[in-house]
Amino acid sequence: MIETSDCALPHGITLSCRCTGARGRPVLMFLHGFPEAAFVWDGLLEHFARPGNGGFRCIAPNLRGYGQSSAPAEVADYRPRHLVQDVAALIEHEGGPLACLVAHDWGGAVAWNLAASAPGCMEKLAIINSPHPGTFLRELQHSPAQQAASAYMNFLIRPDAEALLAEDDFRRLWEFFTAMGAADGPHAWLTDAVKAQYRDIWRAGLTGPLNYYRASPLRPPRPGAPHHDPAAAAVVIPRDKLEVHVPTLVIWAMDDTALPPALLDGLEDFVPQMQLHRVEGATHWIVHEQPERVIGCLEDFLR
Repeated sequence: MIETSDCALPHGITLSCRCTGARGRPVLMFLHGFPEAAFVWDGLLEHFARPGNGGFRCIAPNLRGYGQSSAPAEVADYRPRHLVQDVAALIEHEGGPLACLVAHDWGGAVAWNLAASAPGCMEKLAIINSPHPGTFLRELQHSPAQQAASAYMNFLIRPDAEALLAEDDFRRLWEFFTAMGAADGPHAWLTDAVKAQYRDIWRAGLTGPLNYYRASPLRPPRPGAPHHDPAAAAVVIPRDKLEVHVPTLVIWAMDDTALPPALLDGLEDFVPQMQLHRVEGATHWIVHEQPERVIGCLEDFLR
């Protein structure tokens, strides 16, 4: 049974969490991305909490800005260090190092940063289609293909993005999914019941989720943008903030149109203890499309 609880953290942020499994058991924590929420992990929470599958304590927070979690008003409140602080405090609240931190999309961006800056928070890290900041920065700076694939980010930072995304029953948000076969592909998963869960999250507010993009310089340059907004072109990340020295599983769906496979090139240089699973015929939404495949990879990794 999945329970919901509000976890008040010492620095004044409250994260609304979905939890299952007994306290005191090894902990798996799951971090969602955009434009999703904690509920997308429910199948994995239930699976890994079962005694025959490890009997883990499983917890999936709604990240700051999402659902009923705290949603600070300022864009600056969504810079990476604040997002990392939230997750580190939640891990501490759950009793210390995780057995594994599992993360997708923006959740993965937070997880990569946490693993590099505070590796003692976790024994293992599992990343699903979320680019490592080192390879992502390289591709944004030098790859026209990645710049084109990430061009949507410059729509999401517009001041009117919330209003545009909410139009016509969130038509543009559904297209994030349906453009990759969510409604009619071989692994179609976007049912009416799932759509209702998304609507609940989006109606709670889109400004927090969009502020992740507004606060991050890791996006492509905008054509005709003023020089004070050079985006990724002006970013330098110190090497010590890029190296991850915990055992890491990377699951990569190869038909992700936003995150081409070139992001995997050179990844082992930053993550020496890496296992990489490339999954053909899967998109950015692999957790929905092929949950059994994701669970199987995680089970092998956790053993």
